[in-house]
Amino acid sequence: MAVKQQFSSFEDMLAGSDKPTLVDFYATWCGPCQLMAGELKKVKDELQDKLQIVKIDTDRYDTLASKYQIHALPTMVLFKDGQEVDRIEGAMNATQLVTRLRPNL
Repeated sequence: MAVKQQFSSFEDMLAGSDKPTLVDFYATWCGPCQLMAGELKKVKDELQDKLQIVKIDTDRYDTLASKYQIHALPTMVLFKDGQEVDRIEGAMNATQLVTRLRPNL
């Protein structure tokens, strides 16, 4: 599902995307975050080329987590044209997540 890529900055990655980007802010020790991995795969399978999904480990990238005011895990932030358009805190199933995302795709 996730492809490891490197960018000079998070903002460059968002600005350079030609489709909305769902950023999953997670931590390896977070149980609900681990459950979301499978649900995000289902979301990616259903939405295919309409959405890019990026995972950010808040322990490794704590400055990003702070900048985007991530206070609960998991938190998923949907960016479109480099701007935040939706924020989802907590785990949910793939069907609920797709329903929530569709209006912004």
